[in-house]
Amino acid sequence: MSKKQLIMEKALELFSEQGFEATSVQQITERCGISKGAFYLSFKTKDELLFSMVDYYLQQFIADIDQVVRSTNKKDVVLVDFYKGIFQTFKKHAASSRVFFNEKVFLTKKELFHKVSAYEADMSKFIVQMLEQLYREELQETKYDVMYCVKGFVKGYAELFMFSNLPLDLDQLAKSLAEKTDIIARHTTIPFITEELAQIVARPCAEVVTQQSLLQLIEQNIQNIEPSIERESLELLKNQVEHQTYSKPIIKGLIENIRLQPGCQWIAYVLEKYFQF
Repeated sequence: MSKKQLIMEKALELFSEQGFEATSVQQITERCGISKGAFYLSFKTKDELLFSMVDYYLQQFIADIDQVVRSTNKKDVVLVDFYKGIFQTFKKHAASSRVFFNEKVFLTKKELFHKVSAYEADMSKFIVQMLEQLYREELQETKYDVMYCVKGFVKGYAELFMFSNLPLDLDQLAKSLAEKTDIIARHTTIPFITEELAQIVARPCAEVVTQQSLLQLIEQNIQNIEPSIERESLELLKNQVEHQTYSKPIIKGLIENIRLQPGCQWIAYVLEKYFQF
């Protein structure tokens, strides 16, 4: 575990126990067993720590869901696997979810609000793509309405995993929500959310992946991987971002090389967005 990961893990424990505002950098360093100097080498401020935590957990969330749906070959179980993957991830990150959902700091820090909103816009696009894959022309007029229904199911039922310790049947829940989604998708006929409206809602919050930010992200991942095919693939992808020399099939193959490498799911997801796969 890197020093940054240690700090985020121990800070999360403290934020869960007493809240973000009530937790000091001194308390975090004491829980980690490090000096304040070591903390400030990793994070300039407590706010920067919180932003990094939000990035880390939301990246894990989206990458996990992307991997679940990508690995499902049968169309009749895509929705079941999607919902199951969502709630398994909520369950796995229940502590961080409780902190992020409860913290009033999200309402007072504009940068943090926009960061979370950007990930939500990304999730909306992901859901629309999944619905297009499942229903094609059948859902052309109402796909954005169904997308909002799916997001509503996720947010509503996520509370069961974040704020209770009930022994819930995850398989049954996933099947139940998949059935509800399929009924809505196949039988709704009156559209409300247009593509233009969906784009307007997402536009102020959407994060653009720039060449510079992508190169920095790739370099961070390269430094965290031992010499291997995955590391070589990342180095070749970095060269592609800089010089644009490879064909799309080669780029796709290089991304697939890194996808299953622990910790590389997010960079694989971002690279696909950048190269427009």
